[in-house]
This record gives sequence, structure tokens and C-alpha cells, in this order.
Amino acid sequence: MSATTRTPAPTASTRGTMADGRRRSPLAMIVMPLLALLWTVPTLGLLVTSFRTREAAATSGWWSALTQGGWTLDNYAQVLGSASMGTSLVNSIVVAVPATVLPIMFAAFAAYAFTFMEFRGKDLLFIVIVALMVVPIQVAFQPMLDLLGPRGLGINGQFVAVWLLHTGFGMPLAVYTLRNYMATLPGSVVESAKIDGASHFQTFWRLVAPMSSPAIAAFATLQFLWVWNDLLIAKLFIGGGANKTIIVDLQQMLGTQGQGTELLTAGAFISMVVPMIVFFSLQRFLVRGMTSGAVKG
Repeated sequence: MSATTRTPAPTASTRGTMADGRRRSPLAMIVMPLLALLWTVPTLGLLVTSFRTREAAATSGWWSALTQGGWTLDNYAQVLGSASMGTSLVNSIVVAVPATVLPIMFAAFAAYAFTFMEFRGKDLLFIVIVALMVVPIQVAFQPMLDLLGPRGLGINGQFVAVWLLHTGFGMPLAVYTLRNYMATLPGSVVESAKIDGASHFQTFWRLVAPMSSPAIAAFATLQFLWVWNDLLIAKLFIGGGANKTIIVDLQQMLGTQGQGTELLTAGAFISMVVPMIVFFSLQRFLVRGMTSGAVKG
């Protein structure tokens, strides 16, 4: 006869601790629900407004929608019925995927070099790269317009121009994040690979890259969301032509006198579908990847 194991009922002492044995913070238990509420309420208001007419949204707050009425599906019908919506959605994917993969690829190689290779000026070069994070990207727009425009390479308005810009602007944070994460990896594994005759290329692809997958996935999530929601770079370097992204397309729906404001709320939720799929697919890597490299140990 087999004995059954019963899980002991939680006691007052176990209720005050987390799964890893640390004590629960009363301050965190109060602050986190408040932050979640502050983040959720505006999104809920945007969702309710997207189903209201322009007149109803202009004359009453979204919280009074249940009593004031003004509900409609025309906003979503007009946005989905737009001839350019499908094309701009595909364009956003074409822009976001390479602009996410390229900086991660280059930054991973650089982070490996900064962590496991020795060369002159390594620390100084790393400091310079990290310092670039404090430089506003707006200061580079005019030189980049000259370089990529008709007086330069002549690729302004093409996808490759935006790929290059997002790769350059995303590299400093990517190198910093991945280098800090790789610094927490056991150096003995890399040393063993060197003893076995593995090259740096083999060590990176077979050992370091798989072990760094949480940090890579975390940065990929942040980079994809940034590129997808970008308006300024897409507006300046792609424009509103055939290659425009969905964010630029939504911005063009807004008239000079405020016409089309009701379409922006509906279009915003349509444009959120792809980023939400990416975020929830990689959510479990996000916190793990961003916090693992914070403290070496």
C-alpha cells in the first residue's frame, strides 16, 4: 500500500515568504498593484474610446460611456477598410524584423569580444559605446539625411535606410546588455572550449550564444517594440509613400483640423496585435534576461 504525500497547509510564516524563501515586501505588494492600475486605466480608456463616435468622445469622458452611449463599430470598419492598411502592416513587419535581428547579431559578436577576448583599448572602447546611449538620436538626423539622401547614398525612402539607422541606434544598449549578461557566464566553459581547440567562432555559436538566449530574447522584445512603434525615423527616412509603416499610416489619418481622431484609437489597437504576440511569446525571457546581467555572480 503506497503512502500519499500531502502538501502542508500554508502557515502564517510561509504566507510571508516567496517560493525562494525571501520575505515578501509589504511595500512592493502595495506599489505593484497601483502601478498596474495606473498602466491599465489609460489603455482601458483608449479601448472604450475606440468604440465611440467622434461626437460622443468629444463631449463626454470614456468613463461615462455606459450611461452616455455613443457606441459604434464604424471606427474599426473605416480603419480596416483603408486600402493602405494591409500594405503598411506588412511594411512594418519588413522594417521591424531586420531592424531587430541586425543589431542583436552585431552586438552579440561585440559583447563576446568585450567579455572573452583581450585586445588593446577594450575598456576604453566599451566606455565609448556605452556613452553613446546618452546622446539623443535626434542630433544624428540631419547628418543621416545628408548621408542617405540624394546628396549621399540615395537610399532615403527605402527599407535599408531604416534598417541601418535602427541598427546603429540600437547597438549601444544591445552591447551593454549582452556584455553584462555574458560576464555572468562561467568562464571555465569557455576556457575548456579553448583547450579542446575550438575557435572563437565555434565557442560563440555552440556555447555562448545558447547560454545567452534569455538576454538576446529580452533585448529582441524591447528592440522590436521600439522599432514597431517608431514614428519619427519612419516619417523622416521612409515617408508616406508606398513603403510607409502602419504608424505613419495612422498618423496620416489625422486631418489638419483634428479630423480622424476617432480613427487613431481604433487603429492603435489594430497596430498592437503584432507587438502583443511578440511580447507574450518572449515574456518569460524579458525579466530574466534584463536582470541576470545586473549583478555579476
